[in-house]
Amino acid sequence: QVQLVESGGGLVQAGGSLRLSCAASGRAFSTYTMGWFRQAPGLEREIVAAIDWSGGRTYYANSVKGRFFISRDNAKNTAYLRMNSLKPEDTAVYFCAASFATWSLTLTNYNYWGQGTQVTVSS
Repeated sequence: QVQLVESGGGLVQAGGSLRLSCAASGRAFSTYTMGWFRQAPGLEREIVAAIDWSGGRTYYANSVKGRFFISRDNAKNTAYLRMNSLKPEDTAVYFCAASFATWSLTLTNYNYWGQGTQVTVSS
């Protein structure tokens, strides 16, 4: 069993930055694909970014490309999402998730989920 705990959310003005962290329990963290997802009120959960086990492969949704950066530190069992130039439309609950798959962008392929952290961007 893997537990994921997100932190770093909060209220920020448009144009500001936040860094989300996802701390994982367990020894197999370095083998998981890690993803960040978000869900705004009334909308479906969507993938924001993903990173493979080595950090050598990443994915970004078009809406965040060039502004958000995903990374991981396997020695610390932690994944990160650096969010720059935040916009009001980035307001959502952000979730980190871990997948057994070598690579996946599909929500249903993610096996473990954190509880989520709220990000609110004011205009």
